[in-house]
Amino acid sequence: MIALFRSLHAHAQGAPAGVAAASPSSASSASSDTPLLTIDALNVERNGVALLRDITLTLARGRTLGLVGESGAGKSMLGRVLARSLPRGFALNARRLNFAGIDLLAASDAQQRALLGKRIAFIPQEPMSALDPTLSIGRQFALHLARLGVCAKERRQRSIDALAEVLLPDPEALLARYPFELSGGMCQRVCIAMAFASNPDLVISDEATTALDVTTQRHVVELMREMQRRRGTSVLFVTHDIGLALHACDEVAVLYAGDLVERGGVREVVGAPRHPYTRALLRANPPLKGERVRVVPLDGHMPGFEEMAALAGCRFAARCAHASDVCTSAPPPEQTMSAISTDSVPRAARCVHADALPDAPARAPLPPQTAMNAAPFLALRGVTKHYAARGGAKTPVAALQPLDLEIAAGEFVGVVGESGSGKSTLGRLVMGLETPGAGSVMLDGVPLDASRAMWAKRIDAIQMIFQDARAALNPRRRLASIVTQPMENRTHLHVDRARRALDLLDEVGLAPEHAARFPSQLSGGQRQRVNIARALCEVPRLLVADEIVSGLDVSVQAQIMELLLALRESHKIALLLISHDLAVVRYLCSRVLVMQRGVVVEAGPTESVLGNPQHPYTRSLIAAAPHADLSAPCSTLTAIDS
Repeated sequence: MIALFRSLHAHAQGAPAGVAAASPSSASSASSDTPLLTIDALNVERNGVALLRDITLTLARGRTLGLVGESGAGKSMLGRVLARSLPRGFALNARRLNFAGIDLLAASDAQQRALLGKRIAFIPQEPMSALDPTLSIGRQFALHLARLGVCAKERRQRSIDALAEVLLPDPEALLARYPFELSGGMCQRVCIAMAFASNPDLVISDEATTALDVTTQRHVVELMREMQRRRGTSVLFVTHDIGLALHACDEVAVLYAGDLVERGGVREVVGAPRHPYTRALLRANPPLKGERVRVVPLDGHMPGFEEMAALAGCRFAARCAHASDVCTSAPPPEQTMSAISTDSVPRAARCVHADALPDAPARAPLPPQTAMNAAPFLALRGVTKHYAARGGAKTPVAALQPLDLEIAAGEFVGVVGESGSGKSTLGRLVMGLETPGAGSVMLDGVPLDASRAMWAKRIDAIQMIFQDARAALNPRRRLASIVTQPMENRTHLHVDRARRALDLLDEVGLAPEHAARFPSQLSGGQRQRVNIARALCEVPRLLVADEIVSGLDVSVQAQIMELLLALRESHKIALLLISHDLAVVRYLCSRVLVMQRGVVVEAGPTESVLGNPQHPYTRSLIAAAPHADLSAPCSTLTAIDS
């Protein structure tokens, strides 16, 4: 989707003179009963293999349709179809592909360019790659508005207004900054502001809220809803978070390996799933409320291109506990079911067992985690951190105000808060990547300073797992070399290193044949496992994990969480988990710190803090967090001072 986002501007810029984008008002002249988007029997094939197979969907004006599924399900490929940006070698056919009365299959290149970025807008998943690092935010926004036909004297104020609408602080000063000077969440909000700047008819949001904290995420969802109410904007909401889909969408379509396996009103699909894959996604989600129960990781993997060619029937059959011979012989027909609610959204599932799917077994309770040793081995005493003033400010920025923290062996501690609250700064101070302005970090009662001896002691005891596994892994190294990289400064023999690589890969659930592969040959979840394996190479006492599951599918997230709990039992490893996902923190951690503007505003046992929060900020975080509990819908977003 990154290349797609960048290509939109090139397409729009290359539109010939005289070809103007249809205005949003022209869309409203069509009948409100006519769907904005109609997809009928759409197939995308490569070398005779259907990567999207018989997709049929409609999207009404002013509605949000969630596209849910794991990576590789085909969600983003639908966006490429609408942008006519499929790679060479891909064949597209459909009975009908219609947008606002325009036949997209028959539309000319000029007509297509006139739509993109104007009537059809895209929000990419990875904004740091989508934005041009050589241009300031103001320059990029001005170029975008110029392509939309906004006159030069209005562009600056329009940019400021659009950035303010997505809760970016000091938007006027932000115009002079570059993407690499912003956090990932801030870059994502810039992309969202650019997408809505044209008042489009359709916004395709490709995992656009993945990098955002819960309050900003909720604000973005509310913003999309408000755009729908005011302008009739429709949204294709691509997400792997079915709990978020419940609160962001009117209806949902679940995709698996290019097949649309279930669709219907979102509350009906979440409340009574009729396809085993939908049920598996829900069971892989940790609950934010109610009884703490174990997630159920989904065994196996989604079939790749080569495997799809050999699958004549249901592509989920190999991972399905209910599969029978009839499931593997031919693609299952779509079973239409009666909707329970008064909503007119069609309810259907592609499963021969859809009408008689047995009840799922109850999930096992999750026992509480406690420290394995009462004496803490790591302690922070009065630690602070200030950064130099920027952007014309006269006073330094207090990233972390005096903070005390102790961690014992086997203890899992969570740190939550909005972007900019000081979570990552805390993690970097513990790891030694930042130097505290005051206070000390102590290991076994000894202060850690910047000396070589103390640095060696620190890295023996503490390892960090970074959020972006793709960026953290050397693309030119094979996995065996990557996971044993900490051994390079030791006196290990080569044969010991080779054996250790296989042991580490096995420990994180990767097969021996992966040792010879490169990071580019792995999925996102597999790369994160490699990232964890490298951190475990010298068996540290503490793992500092910075948002390590935020961008992963729920099935992979469940596998990683279970892996961390298993490592705790086998190695007594402690964990400092930095996350904006409150449900993940509740699942893994026995204790939690809630941070706001560098200050710990509330701390204590996780169940007490999240179950009975005392601070207004904590209550606001919990209220904004998405979850898949139909009995307790998310409340309206409460504004938090920034």
